[in-house]
Amino acid sequence: MIAYDLECADGHCFEGWFEDAQAYEDQEAKGLISCPVCNVASVARLPSTFAIKSSQSVKEVSDQQADLVAIGQKLVEFVEKNFDDVGCDFAKEALKIHYGAAEPRNIRGISTKEEEETLHNEGVQYFKFPKPEPLDTDA
Repeated sequence: MIAYDLECADGHCFEGWFEDAQAYEDQEAKGLISCPVCNVASVARLPSTFAIKSSQSVKEVSDQQADLVAIGQKLVEFVEKNFDDVGCDFAKEALKIHYGAAEPRNIRGISTKEEEETLHNEGVQYFKFPKPEPLDTDA
């Protein structure tokens, strides 16, 4: 058996279990795989975390992780410097900008799942990412 991470055309992620890779390909080609949330039959395989190479040395992996942490920190610094922090009013401000009631500008803040659904339904484009933990500078 093999498990694949799948995503439907509407963005719902789910897991599918198949006898082998060929069984997945056969079922996908016949449209037999559908999203358990919305029943859409258009699905795609997502990259799996199980495909991690073990041939890298621990130092190479830790160097790569350090590079990723540094990139994440640079991204956070860029957003903090170039986006207005609207806090919990993110959804309200995004809607105001979307409908022309507020001047367009880069904003950042916090929103609930319900607010995000409203933004999506209204056609407001936004990008969501977690804020990484600060680097430990005592080491």
